[in-house]
Amino acid sequence: MTTSSASRPQATDLHALLRELAQQSPDAVAAVDRSFDLHMTYSQLLQRSGKLAAAWHHWGVQPGSRVVWLGQNSARVLEGILACAQLGAIFCPLNWRQTTAELEFVLQDLEPALVIWQQQEIGGELESLHTAFNSPAQRWVQHDGDASEYEASLQENHPAPPERAVEPGAAVLMLYTAAFAGKPNGAVLSHRAVMAQSDAFATIRDIGTDATYLNVGPLFHVATLLETMATFQAGACNVFIRRADAQAICEAIEQEGCTSAFLLPPIIEQIIDYSKKQTVNITSLCTLAGSPDWNALITVDESLWGRFPYGFGQTETFGYASYRALAPDGIGSMGKASPAVEIGIFDNGGTALAAGEVGEIGVHGATVLNEYWRRPSLNEQRRLGDWHLCNDLGRLEADGTLTFIGPKERMIRSGQENIYPAEVELCLRAHPALAAAAVIGVPDPKWDQSVKAIVVLAEGADADAEENTAAGIIGYCKQHIASYKKPKQVVFVDALPKTGNAIDYAALDRDFGGGGYPGGDRR
Repeated sequence: MTTSSASRPQATDLHALLRELAQQSPDAVAAVDRSFDLHMTYSQLLQRSGKLAAAWHHWGVQPGSRVVWLGQNSARVLEGILACAQLGAIFCPLNWRQTTAELEFVLQDLEPALVIWQQQEIGGELESLHTAFNSPAQRWVQHDGDASEYEASLQENHPAPPERAVEPGAAVLMLYTAAFAGKPNGAVLSHRAVMAQSDAFATIRDIGTDATYLNVGPLFHVATLLETMATFQAGACNVFIRRADAQAICEAIEQEGCTSAFLLPPIIEQIIDYSKKQTVNITSLCTLAGSPDWNALITVDESLWGRFPYGFGQTETFGYASYRALAPDGIGSMGKASPAVEIGIFDNGGTALAAGEVGEIGVHGATVLNEYWRRPSLNEQRRLGDWHLCNDLGRLEADGTLTFIGPKERMIRSGQENIYPAEVELCLRAHPALAAAAVIGVPDPKWDQSVKAIVVLAEGADADAEENTAAGIIGYCKQHIASYKKPKQVVFVDALPKTGNAIDYAALDRDFGGGGYPGGDRR
């Protein structure tokens, strides 16, 4: 399905790209919204996004203004991004599953000029926010319902906003990252970032004009939105359903001929269960292999991507910085760098490390975020010249492929050596007798800190076997990682404490004497 390089769009901003696509293929279907009864060709998408831009400009949306989407999946997300692209504004799809307090924090952070919100299913919480944030500088517009103010605005004849030159590096999209440090951060992404990643992804995924992508994952998440924008950039068709539902998914695939979708394992299981009660035909879906029941329903993707999917990426790089499909036989499990970026590994002083050394992953290139919204200290921490530091540990192998080690959230300082618990944990978890392992730093009068491992023996493991004792496990680590990284102590427990699905390191520090971390904490 690959689109040839000669026919790839030449535009450098999203609004110009839409005009180019509408001129090339005016009658090609751009978007189908099955939940909100919208069906648009590329010509109609250009017209609708232009009318939206005119209405939003009339309401006070200016270059740099933030437009918030507080709703479930809809083609209105795509046309909203494109309206913002024309206005020089920034489109911000928010996680509507957050609590009122969490949404209130983000709205205060953004100070949006316009909030597009949905009543059905999620409106109760939003109405209280509407009351709290109602101000002359902020307009709230409901997009669903029989008397949709959103659709009414498209019938109004507001004058078109002034034509303006758009720099490829100008901001157009903001996605909030997970709250790893206690609060989420808005990653500000440019036209260049969105388009460069879309082009790379479309090439590697072989997305051509005959593709039909089912938008079923949440559009506030880069894993879904990346393929949405790549499908748009390829001049192909995006199909939207409001949320993941087995029946709605199967009907959309069958009736629209969807060729791809981002489906998580629980949804796949729901589809399999639904197919046992109802006859379905979803063979147009060419996707990753799974269980025999799943493979019997779909067309298994035998492409390089299908056999070696994913890679390393972040919201901050609008998705993948490396692709496994670019180096399926490589040493590193995360593959090689995307054609749009370079990947480097750096020590704490910012010095580039040689192949085989563990350090912080850095990414440089077109897909990297402009900045974190209103986070000057974080921007300073995560920038090294033109490099974005990912706060993740990795290793570039001799063949140029990337090995992912783990988050850089915790570091132990022993003498003059930095020890990353994630690397030690990776070694411990490879021990055949261990079911789980975590590493903390404990104060050491000579070395500042030393490494302590808290481990869980696998069911059936012989606790008395020499290799499964504390000394045996320490010896195993010495064989596989540098000696200074090995645990000095090993404690056996029945289970590791958790907060949700994550290990509760604060509890481990409290219960097993952790402390003395550089800077006084783990960050």
